[in-house]
Amino acid sequence: MITFLKNVSREMKKVSWPTGNELTRYTITVVVTVAFVAIFFGIVDLGISQALELITG
Repeated sequence: MITFLKNVSREMKKVSWPTGNELTRYTITVVVTVAFVAIFFGIVDLGISQALELITG
C-alpha cells in the first residue's frame, strides 16, 4: 500500500495542471456546451411530443 501511494505521488507530480485562466475558460466551455445540449434535446423532445399529439389526436 505504501509503495502504491508513493507511485501515485510521483505520478501526480508529472501532471500538467491548468492555470486559473485555463480552468475558467474550460469551465465556461463545459457549462455552455451542457446548456446548449440540454436546450437542443428539450426542443427535440417538445417537437416529438407535439408530433405524437397530432398523430394520436
